[in-house]
Parts: sequence; structure tokens; C-alpha cells
Amino acid sequence: MKKTLLFIFNPKAGKGKIKSHLLDIVDIFNKSGYEVIAHATQGSKDAYEKAKEYEAKVDLIVCSGGDGTLDEVVTGIMEKGSSTPIGYIPAGSTNDFANSLFMPKNMLEAASMIMEEKLYHCDIGKFNEETFAYIAAFGLFTDVSYQTDQDLKNILGHVAYVLEGVKRLFDIKSYHMRVETEDMSVEDDFIFGMISNSRSVGGFKNLTGKHVDMNDGLFEVTLITRPKNPLELQEIMTAVLTKEDNTDLIYSFKSAHLTIHSDEEVPWTLDGEFGGNPRLVEIENCHEALNLYLKSTKKINE
Repeated sequence: MKKTLLFIFNPKAGKGKIKSHLLDIVDIFNKSGYEVIAHATQGSKDAYEKAKEYEAKVDLIVCSGGDGTLDEVVTGIMEKGSSTPIGYIPAGSTNDFANSLFMPKNMLEAASMIMEEKLYHCDIGKFNEETFAYIAAFGLFTDVSYQTDQDLKNILGHVAYVLEGVKRLFDIKSYHMRVETEDMSVEDDFIFGMISNSRSVGGFKNLTGKHVDMNDGLFEVTLITRPKNPLELQEIMTAVLTKEDNTDLIYSFKSAHLTIHSDEEVPWTLDGEFGGNPRLVEIENCHEALNLYLKSTKKINE
């Protein structure tokens, strides 16, 4: 019996490079015994809706685009409680998720890798009632990815995020929060926070630490407090740039579950897309919940 594959792709991601590889990718799928249903996304949430519509009708869902496209597919599948495996062909401007799992950068190699059907069980996150693939974040720079024009992303790559973010250094907003985990509770004024399952954030590798395991059931948490003077700002910047955890101004730890209370509404980003303005956030690690076809070019859990 023929296997069926839904191929969802964002035709605008990464300068539209999928267009020159589309027929070859479909041919790779066909040669592996799959009937292919191809769908070009037409706008926001389209990948999410298609994933929900087809998850029970196909044997495999493959998506190609940036991390936002991946997030929509993962969210759609998880909302349906589906175990349908997915494959990912990265085509965005940063591709943090793909970089973290050492996926091939060549699109045809990525398609061929998926067809080897080696299953990897990856952790993902639950953010209140939402799902995220690899990062939930708030504060400084976190709205850059959904406020930076898509054409600018395509032209400049992840440099676009940096250029947009530099503008914010002169207007740092902080949020008074209480963060509770299984083991600790902290309360402070924070200018930035990220709860991630990723080795790469915004195209910068190892920002979350050197020992990240994508299916250990734990998130890497980083919370940066508001600097009270230029010296503290310099201390924070030095710690971030050197990736050395040697300052009391940054909280860095691992956790499977967090509750975050804020005095005011806080805008969040989930995998680079706007995630709402909640005051109360429950974040839970869904251990090995995502079935991903992956044959990494490196050891994943190193």
C-alpha cells in the first residue's frame, strides 16, 4: 500500500530558495514510495491549519520554511494529540531548530535524510495552552523576529535581527516577575528571559550553554535582570558575549516546569512569532513528545 506524505512549504522563506529545489524534493519523496500532497502556505496560520486537517490522513508531514513554519506544524499536530512523524527541511533566515539538531543545510540532503525514516523523539514546550518547538522568550529583542520585515530577513539573514535589536538598547523595558520552578523561586526586575530547548538562538550558537540535550526533559532558562548603572550593563554584556556564567545579574538554570507571575501584561514570542501578552504563564516540558525523522550529522546528545 502506498504511503502518503503532506509537504507544506513556505515559498517566501529564505529568499524563496525552495522554488529551485521543489521538483527535486518531490522526486526524492516519490522515489521512496510516497504519494505527495504539496501545499504552498498562503499566509499566517496556514501551515497550522493544514497540519491539523491532514495529520490523520497521511503517514508523514514534511514542512519547509523558517522556524515559524515549523512551529505552526508542530502546534497543529500536538493540538490533535497526533503521533504522526514530521520531517523538516530548513529554508529560513536563521533556522535555530535545525542548527540545534545538526540537520543538513542542503535542502536535497535534508529531504533524503527524512526518507531514511530514523525516528528521534524531541522535547517540545507547552506555554499555557500554546505549543512551541524550541523557545519561549520575553523582553529585550524578542519582538524583533516578528517585527522585522520578511524582505529584510531574506536580504540580510540573521543580521536583520541584530540591526533591528540595536535600536532597543536605548529604551530598555523591564518587567517585575516572580519565577517559580520545582526547586526554586526568584523575584526581580527582568529585561530579558528565555526558556529554550535549543543550541542556537537568533542564529547565535551556544547562547543557551554548551551542554544542551534536546530530549532530556529539561529546558535551559536564562533570565537577565535590569542593570542599575552602566557598569552592571557592561557586566551583563560581557557575560553574554563570553558565555561565562560569572555574574549575579543573570539567572541561568535548567527546569522541566515553570510558573511566571508578572505585575503587568508581558509580550512573549514563541519560536519567533508573537505569543500573546499574559500576566501568568505556565511552561511545561513535553518530554520526547515530537516524533521527528532525523539522522543528524553529529551526535545529538553531546
